[in-house]
Parts: sequence; C-alpha cells; structure tokens
Amino acid sequence: MHRLSLISFWCCSLLILATAFLYYPRWKQSKTEATISWDASGYYMYLPAAFIYGDMKGMGFFPAIEAKYNPGPGMGQAFKHEASGNYVMKYSMGQAIQLLPWFAIAHVTAPLLGYEADGFSRPYQVAISWGSLLVAMLGLWFARDNLRRYFSDQATAIALFLLTFGSNYLNYTAIDGAMTHNWLFTLYAILIYTTIRFYEQPTWGKAVAIGALCGWATLTRPTEIVTILIPLLWNWDRQRLSFFQQRLGMLAAAAVSFVAVAGLQAIYWKWATGSWLVYSYQDQGFDWLHPHVKEVIFGFRAGWLPYSPVMVFAVLGIWYFWKNNKQLALPIAFTLGIITYITCAWSIWWYGGTLGARAMVQGCALWLFPLAAFAQWITTKKWAAWVFPLVFGFCIWHNLWWTHQAHRGGLFVVEQMTQAYFLKVYGKDAKERDWDKLLDNRDEFRVIDRKNVRTIWTHDYEKDSLANIHFDENGKSIYLNREYIFSPKYTVPLSQSGQQEWLRVHFDAKTTDKEWEYWKMTQVIVRVMEGDKIVRERMIRPQRLLERGESRRLFMDIKIPKNGQRVEFYCWNAGTDKTIFVDNWVVEQFME
Repeated sequence: MHRLSLISFWCCSLLILATAFLYYPRWKQSKTEATISWDASGYYMYLPAAFIYGDMKGMGFFPAIEAKYNPGPGMGQAFKHEASGNYVMKYSMGQAIQLLPWFAIAHVTAPLLGYEADGFSRPYQVAISWGSLLVAMLGLWFARDNLRRYFSDQATAIALFLLTFGSNYLNYTAIDGAMTHNWLFTLYAILIYTTIRFYEQPTWGKAVAIGALCGWATLTRPTEIVTILIPLLWNWDRQRLSFFQQRLGMLAAAAVSFVAVAGLQAIYWKWATGSWLVYSYQDQGFDWLHPHVKEVIFGFRAGWLPYSPVMVFAVLGIWYFWKNNKQLALPIAFTLGIITYITCAWSIWWYGGTLGARAMVQGCALWLFPLAAFAQWITTKKWAAWVFPLVFGFCIWHNLWWTHQAHRGGLFVVEQMTQAYFLKVYGKDAKERDWDKLLDNRDEFRVIDRKNVRTIWTHDYEKDSLANIHFDENGKSIYLNREYIFSPKYTVPLSQSGQQEWLRVHFDAKTTDKEWEYWKMTQVIVRVMEGDKIVRERMIRPQRLLERGESRRLFMDIKIPKNGQRVEFYCWNAGTDKTIFVDNWVVEQFME
C-alpha cells in the first residue's frame, strides 16, 4: 500500500548518504570546511568547554584550538559579558544537547583510535557528521508518516523526492548537516507526528512530549518558539477551545515541560553572568517593521527560490491544499507565514554563508504539506504526466548543479552572489576572470561593438606630487594601503545626447600580495550625479581580479541615467594591509 513512498524515502536517504560519503565527506575537511566549524562550532562549543576543559566562563582553551583547527570565526562562538567579565556562548544550548550522544561516542573512541580527545580531532568530526546523517533519515521517516495521513502514497513519494533532490534541504542534511536546520527539521517532523496522535487520542505523555519538543526547538534557536503554533492550531475546528478547556491539566503539563526544557538557557545565563536573561547576539537583531522579504525569498545573494525553485510548487500548493482541507491548510499556511516573517526580519538576512535561505529549511517539515497537495493535484491531470517530469527534472538539475558549485565547482561565491553574476555563470563549466566584476557591479555592457565612443577624461600621475606617489621603471602611480586609504576624488562632466549612454572607466592596477577577504579589498567607486544627488553608484574590487604581484589593465561599465550630469570616482581601501597601485585612468562615454 505504501510502496512508492517507501521507495522514495530510501532514494532520498541514499542520495543524502552518497552525497555525504562519496561526493563531499565533510568530516575529512579541515579548518573552516570541517564539520565542526563556523556556526556549527558555536552551537557545539558547550560540549568541549564543559566536559573536556571545564572552562565555560573563561574559554582559556580556545586559542590553542583555534591555532590548531581554525574552526572560525575567531572567538565568534562566545563573547565577553561586560558586567560579569565571563565569556558567554553566542548560541543557545539546544543543539549541543542534541549533539551530546555523538560527542560522547567520539570522546570515548578518540584515544582508543590514537587521536587527541580534544573535542575537535577526527573522531569528533566523524561522529557529529554521521549522527547528523542518521537524524536526517529519521526526520524524513517521520515526515513521510505525517504526509501519509493526509495524502496519497504517490503524492507523498513525489513530495519527499522533490524536497530532497530539488531543494537546499539536500545541502543542509548531506553536507552542512551539523548545522541546526537539519536537526530542527527532524524536531519539527516529530512534533507534527506527536501532535497528530495527540488529537487522535490525547494522553498526558503526548502532552508532555509536545511541550518538551517545542522547548527543545526553542532552546536550539530562540525563534523556533514559533513551533508552539503547530500543536495549538493543528487541524483547527470550532470545538478546539472546548477541547482545551476539558484538558487544562494536559495543557499545563505541556507548558511546564516547555519551560523546563527551554528554561535551561536561562539557568546557564544566570550561572555564567548572574543575570537570568542575556541577549547573546549583541549588535545583531530584527528589522520587524522592514522585513527583508524580497531578499530572503527572491534575492540572488542567498534567496530561497533562486536556489530551490522547486519550492515554488509548495507555495502554489497552498491553494490546492486549502481547497481540499481548509481545516488543516489554514493553520499550516498561517504558521508558515509567521516562520517566513521571522526569517525575513533578521537583520543579517543572508545568514552568513548559506546556499539559499538556510533558515527556511526546518520549516520544510511543514512546507511538505502544500508540496504534497500540489503533487496530488498533478496526479489527477493526464497532461501533467508529460509536463511536470520535465519541470521537476530541471529543478532537480538546478539544485544539484548549485550544490556542486557551492562545494567543488567553485562558481558559487558565498555571501556575494548577485543576479548579474548568477546569470553569467549559470550552467557553465568554468568562468572567465573578469566575470568576478559582476559580484560587485551589476552593470554589464554585453554588446561587443560600442557606438560613438569618445574619451572624456584621462589622467596619469607623472606630474602629481601626492604623498602616496610610487616611483618605478614605468613611471609614477599612486598606492593605497592602511596608511593611505583614499585616492583623490575625480569629477568629470557628462555630455547629454538624449539616448541611452554608458560609461567605461579604464585603469591599471597592481598588487603586492593577494587579498582573499572581499570585505577588506580596495574599491573603485563610481557615482553618477545630478546636482548633489547620487543617481547611480557602482563599484568593483580590483583585487578580485589580480593575483599576487600581477599588473592588469581593468575596466568597469556603468549605465548612465538620463538625468546624470557628471561622474565622480575614487578609490577606497576598505581594510586590507595589501598595497595596491593604480595608474593611467581613461574615462569613455559611448552609446549602445
């Protein structure tokens, strides 16, 4: 009866395992590519700090760990509390509790296998990675069972297959599975499973379990307090309030269970700082009145749908779900709306390094329901059997291609993707060096032949006497470093032709050494002005395009708005200690 969904489950599980073991075994990587690195190391840090070093307040062990393993980003996993002078973990402890069994296994086996029992050696990386894979399979199993309650076996099979093969869920289970999203997906799935059975046959044990699961999710990421909506609103009907009134004791038990689990964080804060409540994210917060909906859902930097387009059908499926099961569709749609709003409101909306909107992954345990509703609808349409396999096939290829580019292909540039760059490299096997300009400047003149090209300004430094002049066999140039941050600002008037015009700025650039951190790179900034108003601003980072000691002739294009009167441009060193030399400016204006 359930053969298709079972086959789908095993296909999904095999893909996750094959990706993890054959394509990108994360536990074999080092430094910031290791399993326990970046955010994952921050959530995990409670365990070695408490059980190996006994130094959660001082974190004195971390400099040696950083020097040896470099999990990144410095002491970003904890901060020094001003009032107490103690270190406090940035991330809450729920993930550490989930990782505890795997940490314990590694800690016991590490010395037996000849590794250091320091919390970061190979056995710990392996144990956390493999534990994450088992948790992913567990989550899919519960998700399958949840869908089968409301949809056909065929629709369930399709939904599971599309989620795993066609969305960034694959990346956050098979490769980045040690991050919270994979584990939270499983908590969501188990919570839904328990909620369904609670309403079928209410018991005290299920009530306590629901409270504990919601508390655990909240203890993992505080924003997951939204999980409370799942048991409260599930399959809502007019008798729900009466149902609750008759079981106030069970509600109280669930509430106590929730507080007992989620409150562990407050106990830790009180122990570490003397305060029951600590905001550990410091200068990061929420833009509640201006959520970044466009960027999070549609943006190319780290948006949800550009990297997981198959989830468009989950969004469309809300309509088909509502038509057939309003009692369940409306609460799920409402909960997903709240989850999406919270995700979009976070000020660091790109969530650091992420392939697509990773904070949407755990909510996919709910998104599976409208996705299954859409799948069920297409199984009733004969024409859909010819159309959607092709559409879904493209979505699956798209996801697998970008997953590859994020880890081995190299065309995905974490935190820096733009629409222009996305479209330029899409489907390619390799990229040209100058395409990296599109990570900064979305203006690109794509036509080979330029019309009515005229040079409107040139400048070299042969007659200049600036403090940061450099002399060599080629003459004079200026240089920028930490001492000389800015170049002079140059202003050039623009001619008006009444037609669409472009600007091309040429210059020579040379570096002494390679700068890898893009936020430190020197920028060439160009502004098109109307009076004192900036009507267009573009920039490129020349150091993206230069290797160590290399000198190149570079250019950047800017589309001139019709109201542009003049152009201003200058160089700014954003923080690199690598010297860059600039010379021989040429500014051209031309037509399409």
